[in-house]
Amino acid sequence: MIDRYSTKEMQNLWSLDHKFEVWKKLEIYACEYWNNDGLIPDDAMKQIRENANFKTERVLEIENEVHHDVIAFLTNLSEYIGDASRFVHYGMTSSDVVDTSLSVILQDAGKLICEKYIIYLKSLYHQAQKYKDLVVVGRTHGVHAEPTTLGFKLLGYYEEALRNYNRLVDALEEMRFGKISGAVGTYSQLPPELEEYVLKKMNLNAEPVSTQVVPRDRHAVLINAISVAAQGIARLAQEIRLMQKTESREIEEPFQKGQKGSSAMPHKRNPILCERMSGLARTLMGYSLAAQQNIMLWHERDISHSSSERIILPDATSLFEYMLIKMTFVIENLHIHEENCERVMNMTGGLIYSSRALLKITEQLKISREDAYKIVQKEAMEVWAHPDGDNLRLRLEKHEKLQNITASDWDFVFDPLSFLVNIDKVFGRCKSI
Repeated sequence: MIDRYSTKEMQNLWSLDHKFEVWKKLEIYACEYWNNDGLIPDDAMKQIRENANFKTERVLEIENEVHHDVIAFLTNLSEYIGDASRFVHYGMTSSDVVDTSLSVILQDAGKLICEKYIIYLKSLYHQAQKYKDLVVVGRTHGVHAEPTTLGFKLLGYYEEALRNYNRLVDALEEMRFGKISGAVGTYSQLPPELEEYVLKKMNLNAEPVSTQVVPRDRHAVLINAISVAAQGIARLAQEIRLMQKTESREIEEPFQKGQKGSSAMPHKRNPILCERMSGLARTLMGYSLAAQQNIMLWHERDISHSSSERIILPDATSLFEYMLIKMTFVIENLHIHEENCERVMNMTGGLIYSSRALLKITEQLKISREDAYKIVQKEAMEVWAHPDGDNLRLRLEKHEKLQNITASDWDFVFDPLSFLVNIDKVFGRCKSI
């Protein structure tokens, strides 16, 4: 696990101490069932409940000899419990403990992520509302297109993030499953009622048909949901990086006091946090592939998934929580250069209003759209070719076929707000979480 990217709470969840603690609880709950069923005497149950304990260092010491983590844990547990330990793990297989406990830990990790996600969503929505009317140029293919607003851009990223949040919540529910069904899932050595009892205690559902393990499509769906959500964050980070380029510098990620951008160039203000989001999203995409490959286990189970899951599950949850925290900081502290937004809007000499000019000419002259397109495109290409000459409005006003179009008509055509009259309706469709 990459501790650098983990909160203390997330680190604790994925620690060996916590994992073994969940294992211990599960084993005690199973013993409680057998006690209620009459298999374990009350005095033995009392001994188990009062003495059950472990020492992580001792578990690892035993594991180094037996090369089996659950056996090592049970051996250490028996050293504390004494004679009554013969009832512990009765009828169970290792994956009953490992997979069910893993589902518990993933639920707790998901809760931490969702808490951070809600903060991120609220911050993004707030900034979308704040800059709803700040006009900026829209781009397609990286080329200036039509006016939009910064808030409208952010609102789109908010809605994407909200969809991804809902997908994550659904994926966590798909992961709320455990199994205590024995070596190949047939309950050969224990009754389904034991599974029902233990899983209810652990706030999990019973896997309807398990093998020796909980099927790995559940884990893959969760990691996929995390990965897709991370790509959404990376997409927003990329937009900030693009708008921070020196040529436009419309917005910037926060540059903190004492921060330095380059060892060689003291002037640099680099979008390092947004670039970090892009890199981490790529890492999570790789984890998603590994999680999908883990679905294809041999027969009722092999162990090929285990080694990768020890990396990808702690890392995926930790990295995504980190991304949410960092991107919330970026969004809440964005530097907005409104004067640059206006400058960039005007840098192409009115070309971004060509679509409105096309419609006005078609309407006013009652000519075909194709003929109107030829007029506007010809003048637009001249503006591209001679950026220091007349802007698009002046060229169209001078055009011999367009003399019947009034100055007020041209005012409307070249008014950025005329493109944005329906933005409030779109905002009305989107509510804060």
